[in-house]
Amino acid sequence: MQQLKELMSRDVKVVGPDMTIGEAAQKMRDGDFGMMPVGDNDRMIGTISDRDIAIRAVAEGKDAGTKVRDVMSTGIAWAYEDDSVEQAVAVMSKHQVRRLPVVNRDKRLVGIVALGDFAVEKSEIKPAAEALAEISKPS
Repeated sequence: MQQLKELMSRDVKVVGPDMTIGEAAQKMRDGDFGMMPVGDNDRMIGTISDRDIAIRAVAEGKDAGTKVRDVMSTGIAWAYEDDSVEQAVAVMSKHQVRRLPVVNRDKRLVGIVALGDFAVEKSEIKPAAEALAEISKPS
Protein backbone atom coordinates (compact mmCIF):
# COMPACT_ATOMS: atom_id res chain seq x y z
CA MET A 1 0.00 0.00 0.00
CA GLN A 2 1.48 3.31 -1.09
CA GLN A 3 1.91 6.04 1.53
CA LEU A 4 1.47 9.75 0.88
CA LYS A 5 5.12 10.49 1.69
CA GLU A 6 6.01 8.58 -1.50
CA LEU A 7 3.85 10.84 -3.69
CA MET A 8 3.63 14.23 -1.98
CA SER A 9 5.52 17.33 -2.92
CA ARG A 10 7.86 18.34 -0.11
CA ASP A 11 8.39 21.81 -1.54
CA VAL A 12 5.59 23.47 0.40
CA LYS A 13 5.41 27.24 0.57
CA VAL A 14 3.38 28.79 3.37
CA VAL A 15 1.81 32.24 3.45
CA GLY A 16 1.18 34.30 6.56
CA PRO A 17 -2.28 35.45 7.63
CA ASP A 18 -1.26 39.12 7.46
CA MET A 19 0.08 38.85 3.91
CA THR A 20 -2.15 40.52 1.34
CA ILE A 21 -4.14 38.42 -1.08
CA GLY A 22 -2.28 40.22 -3.87
CA GLU A 23 1.03 38.91 -2.48
CA ALA A 24 -0.46 35.46 -1.96
CA ALA A 25 -1.80 35.41 -5.52
CA GLN A 26 1.67 36.31 -6.85
CA LYS A 27 3.24 33.46 -4.85
CA MET A 28 0.56 31.11 -6.17
CA ARG A 29 1.21 32.26 -9.74
CA ASP A 30 5.00 32.06 -9.43
CA GLY A 31 4.92 28.60 -7.86
CA ASP A 32 2.02 27.34 -9.97
CA PHE A 33 0.05 26.52 -6.79
CA GLY A 34 -3.74 26.44 -6.62
CA MET A 35 -3.72 26.35 -2.81
CA MET A 36 -1.26 27.29 -0.10
CA PRO A 37 -1.28 26.57 3.63
CA VAL A 38 -1.56 29.59 5.92
CA GLY A 39 0.85 29.44 8.85
CA ASP A 40 1.10 31.54 11.99
CA ASN A 41 3.81 30.95 14.62
CA ASP A 42 4.75 27.54 13.19
CA ARG A 43 1.11 26.39 13.16
CA MET A 44 -1.09 25.77 10.15
CA ILE A 45 -4.21 27.86 10.75
CA GLY A 46 -5.91 27.59 7.37
CA THR A 47 -5.46 27.42 3.64
CA ILE A 48 -5.96 29.89 0.84
CA SER A 49 -6.86 28.85 -2.67
CA ASP A 50 -7.31 30.59 -5.96
CA ARG A 51 -11.03 29.93 -5.44
CA ASP A 52 -11.00 31.63 -2.01
CA ILE A 53 -9.47 34.72 -3.61
CA ALA A 54 -11.97 34.70 -6.49
CA ILE A 55 -15.12 33.99 -4.44
CA ARG A 56 -14.43 35.59 -1.05
CA ALA A 57 -12.45 38.59 -2.25
CA VAL A 58 -12.83 39.57 -5.89
CA ALA A 59 -16.52 38.65 -6.14
CA GLU A 60 -17.17 40.62 -2.94
CA GLY A 61 -15.39 43.72 -4.23
CA LYS A 62 -12.36 43.40 -1.95
CA ASP A 63 -9.03 44.69 -3.26
CA ALA A 64 -5.58 43.11 -3.50
CA GLY A 65 -4.65 44.70 -0.16
CA THR A 66 -7.12 42.47 1.71
CA LYS A 67 -5.41 40.26 4.30
CA VAL A 68 -5.19 36.52 3.72
CA ARG A 69 -6.86 35.92 7.11
CA ASP A 70 -10.00 37.68 5.84
CA VAL A 71 -10.61 35.24 2.97
CA MET A 72 -8.77 32.02 3.91
CA SER A 73 -10.51 28.73 4.61
CA THR A 74 -10.35 27.46 8.17
CA GLY A 75 -11.24 23.99 9.39
CA ILE A 76 -8.29 22.50 7.53
CA ALA A 77 -8.51 19.06 5.97
CA TRP A 78 -5.15 17.25 6.11
CA ALA A 79 -3.61 13.78 6.13
CA TYR A 80 -0.63 12.11 7.77
CA GLU A 81 2.43 11.34 5.64
CA ASP A 82 2.08 7.62 6.42
CA ASP A 83 -1.60 7.53 5.40
CA SER A 84 -2.46 5.53 2.31
CA VAL A 85 -3.66 6.98 -0.98
CA GLU A 86 -7.10 5.56 -0.19
CA GLN A 87 -7.21 7.34 3.16
CA ALA A 88 -6.25 10.64 1.52
CA VAL A 89 -8.84 10.12 -1.23
CA ALA A 90 -11.50 9.63 1.45
CA VAL A 91 -10.51 12.90 3.17
CA MET A 92 -10.42 14.79 -0.15
CA SER A 93 -13.84 13.42 -1.11
CA LYS A 94 -15.38 14.23 2.26
CA HIS A 95 -14.11 17.82 2.21
CA GLN A 96 -14.49 18.32 -1.57
CA VAL A 97 -10.85 19.40 -2.03
CA ARG A 98 -8.31 18.61 -4.73
CA ARG A 99 -5.21 19.46 -2.66
CA LEU A 100 -4.36 18.28 0.82
CA PRO A 101 -1.67 19.42 3.28
CA VAL A 102 0.34 16.49 4.65
CA VAL A 103 1.68 16.45 8.21
CA ASN A 104 4.00 14.17 10.18
CA ARG A 105 2.90 12.50 13.41
CA ASP A 106 3.98 15.65 15.33
CA LYS A 107 1.43 17.51 13.16
CA ARG A 108 4.16 19.53 11.44
CA LEU A 109 3.56 20.36 7.80
CA VAL A 110 5.85 18.21 5.65
CA GLY A 111 4.23 18.25 2.23
CA ILE A 112 1.21 18.67 0.05
CA VAL A 113 -0.54 16.21 -2.20
CA ALA A 114 -2.79 17.01 -5.15
CA LEU A 115 -5.36 14.77 -6.75
CA GLY A 116 -3.21 14.56 -9.89
CA ASP A 117 -0.35 13.06 -7.85
CA PHE A 118 -2.41 9.90 -7.42
CA ALA A 119 -2.66 9.26 -11.14
CA VAL A 120 1.11 9.16 -11.67
CA GLU A 121 1.27 5.41 -11.33
CA LYS A 122 -1.06 3.16 -13.29
CA SER A 123 -2.16 1.29 -10.17
CA GLU A 124 -3.42 4.55 -8.68
CA ILE A 125 -5.60 5.69 -11.58
CA LYS A 126 -8.75 4.07 -10.20
CA PRO A 127 -8.58 5.77 -6.75
CA ALA A 128 -7.82 9.11 -8.41
CA ALA A 129 -10.73 8.75 -10.82
CA GLU A 130 -13.06 7.79 -7.98
CA ALA A 131 -11.87 10.75 -5.92
CA LEU A 132 -12.36 13.16 -8.80
CA ALA A 133 -15.89 11.87 -9.30
CA GLU A 134 -16.69 12.38 -5.59
CA ILE A 135 -14.96 15.78 -5.34
CA SER A 136 -16.65 17.04 -8.48
CA LYS A 137 -20.19 16.22 -7.32
CA PRO A 138 -22.22 19.36 -6.61
CA SER A 139 -22.78 19.78 -2.87
